[in-house]
Amino acid sequence: QVQLVESGGGLVQAGGSLRLSCAASGRTFNSYAMGWFRRVPEKERQFVAAISMSGGTTYYEDSVKGRFTISRDNAKGTVYLQMNSLKPGDTAVYYCAATSSSYYYLSTEYHYWGQGTQVTVSS
Repeated sequence: QVQLVESGGGLVQAGGSLRLSCAASGRTFNSYAMGWFRRVPEKERQFVAAISMSGGTTYYEDSVKGRFTISRDNAKGTVYLQMNSLKPGDTAVYYCAATSSSYYYLSTEYHYWGQGTQVTVSS
């Protein structure tokens, strides 16, 4: 089992940047692929980005390609989401998640979730 704690959210103006972090407990962090998701009120959770166990493969939702970068530091047990050129439409609660599945590009494959961190982008 793994526990996840996100940090780094906040209020930023459009065009600005934020970096989210997600710290994982346990000693088997590199056994999990990691993902970032977001949710706004009254809408379904949306996939944002995912990264393989080794960090060698990444996936992104189309609307964030070229603006967001997912990365991980297995020695620190942490996954990051660098968000640049933020838009008001990126406003959401962002969650990190972990899965031992090879199909980590599918949101249904994730077993462990953090509590979320709010990102608000003002226009």
